[in-house]
Amino acid sequence: MQTPPAPYLTPEALTTFIRTALAEDVGDGDHSALAAIPAAARNRAHLLVKGNGVLAGMALAPLIFAEVDSALTMTPLLTDGTRVKHGDIAFTVEGPARSILTAERLVLNCMQRMSGIATYTAHLNTLLAGTRAKLLDTRKTTPNFRLCEKWAVLIGGGVNHRYGLFDMIILKDNHVDYAGSIGAAIAATHAYLQEKGLQLPIEIETRSLAEVQQALDAGGIDRIMLDNMPPEQLREAVALIAGRFSTEASGGITEQTIGEVARTGVDYISVGALTHSVKSLDLSLKAF
Repeated sequence: MQTPPAPYLTPEALTTFIRTALAEDVGDGDHSALAAIPAAARNRAHLLVKGNGVLAGMALAPLIFAEVDSALTMTPLLTDGTRVKHGDIAFTVEGPARSILTAERLVLNCMQRMSGIATYTAHLNTLLAGTRAKLLDTRKTTPNFRLCEKWAVLIGGGVNHRYGLFDMIILKDNHVDYAGSIGAAIAATHAYLQEKGLQLPIEIETRSLAEVQQALDAGGIDRIMLDNMPPEQLREAVALIAGRFSTEASGGITEQTIGEVARTGVDYISVGALTHSVKSLDLSLKAF
């Protein structure tokens, strides 16, 4: 199975995630399966969809099964990004019965949450129809699960913002306040990047039209974040920026307000709720 083209989805990162998650769950052994199931038993199971939404984690599941036991064989019946309904079967898996049970919970935990994120991302994307705005995630993710959560946003049709603190510079309100001004924060950032020999995109957060103008006067940035601005102010800010830098609306945006925000002409809308406030899609691994 192919994974989306994201730089963080490396074989090494995926293997590390899976092994760490299995170590947390399995410890020194799945004693329930070891106690109740004969070592030679072979069985099969399928993934039953018990809700409506967008499926995610289909490319991750076979990696988990293979890590648990290379003798497990998963047969995909659906793909990531498929719109599913109650009663659909996403895949079958067969092989050593103990191993199926050991892998079950990690596969479900990942796929249920990833599918919930993909479902909500796809829903919000429908509210952006007819606008130029692209939907961004944030760093408001579950510790040690960011890889899967951002991957799910991609599957749902969203766009990843920076992965972490290392791959993009965002100068937010506290950075600006500590530095003394927007101009000072940007100037210090350029000096730092030159000293370290780094090339990273720079985004500056603004809280008012006056700060937008300060960012325009300073220049040397790639994107201007428009934080917690009402739609009327967003329109003014977009007009003031006039395409010189890309724009991002952020802060308190909900599914009730996102359409109006998008119609102000911003390039991006970041929504933390994509990863911190979603309901998992109900999935179950059933013997058959």
